[in-house]
Amino acid sequence: MSPYRYDDEFPPLFSATEDGLLLVGGRLTPARVLAAYRQGIFPWPIVERGYELLAWFSPDPRAVIELDRLYVSRRLARRVRSGHFHVTCDRAFDRVIAGCAAPRATDSGTWITAGILRVYSQLHASGHAHSVEVWRDDVLAGGLYGIALGGFFAGESMFHCARDASNVALVALVAHLRARGFVLFDVQQATAHAMRMGATEIRRAQFVARLRAALELPVTFGAALDLSLLPQVLRRGN
Repeated sequence: MSPYRYDDEFPPLFSATEDGLLLVGGRLTPARVLAAYRQGIFPWPIVERGYELLAWFSPDPRAVIELDRLYVSRRLARRVRSGHFHVTCDRAFDRVIAGCAAPRATDSGTWITAGILRVYSQLHASGHAHSVEVWRDDVLAGGLYGIALGGFFAGESMFHCARDASNVALVALVAHLRARGFVLFDVQQATAHAMRMGATEIRRAQFVARLRAALELPVTFGAALDLSLLPQVLRRGN
């Protein structure tokens, strides 16, 4: 089946291409984005040479970070314990996603388009998208954002302006997700950084089965970070 369609329906997941491309086109709206996540799909616009194309992906295999297997190096654990940074959630969502959208030193492009910025800000306002912020002396030093649905959290992107800030955000997020009762942390692709932090790959069918179970859980992200399990997270990998 061709991935090129322009209605609001998603093709079956098995029709995705080898690199996970499932559909090109359609509308980018908060409701449709949530519908995609509930099926194991996520939007990832293709931006090249000034052209922008809305695309939807469902890769196989899928990268996840098991919440009891985050790898925290001794150096990172010391950084977290040092008090060098202060971590919050949902205090500066728009600034975090803008930071994630900014060009990187190694990559001048971004998939976080104006449409993504608009829709995820709306999802934040409706309580579905969340950010974790890392501060140093009241200056935003890094952070990450993602989508929470039931016991499922989809990590979308992270950034840092100070060394280790984004990794500190990730450690805090995992501690929070464990404390709140989340069971599935999706990181979508097995990037080199994700693998260094303990990500693993599972088959799409397994991911979807776990996703369905996670969506049924009476779990919420909450209004403040719960770091009660942070000591357990920091022991992993030390």
